[in-house]
Amino acid sequence: MTINEQLDKAMKDAMRAGDDITRRTVRMTLAAIKQVEIDRRVTLDEAGVLGIIQKEIKTRKESLEEAKKANRQDLIQANEAEIQVLKVFLPAEMDDSELTNLAQAAIQECGASTPADMGKVMKILIPRLQGRAANDRISRVVQDLLKK
Repeated sequence: MTINEQLDKAMKDAMRAGDDITRRTVRMTLAAIKQVEIDRRVTLDEAGVLGIIQKEIKTRKESLEEAKKANRQDLIQANEAEIQVLKVFLPAEMDDSELTNLAQAAIQECGASTPADMGKVMKILIPRLQGRAANDRISRVVQDLLKK
């Protein structure tokens, strides 16, 4: 079952169960996917859909930080709940040692040796890790390896 199909099924299940948070979150995610497809005039593949879901999670994490600064418990709880709903559709998060090993392999593959070569490494790594690690986390690992 594709991620789009999983999202559709989750929305229908949430509507039947009266789960407002899941229904609203999945509906917004499906709308974001549809908007990108319309804007680019393509049908997104699994990697593209995973990227949208990651972007939605990132947006909610940023909103969560703003809500914490404003001390808004209602918004904090809503954003945390939405993040948990979206994480269900992502593959299992990669552990640090596996991420480091893949980053080292990519560095060797492209012959990177300085932090200036980071773009080359990221170009190789991001498609391989789509959905299994956040881009900022990948970036930190690559930076640390290239500084050594």
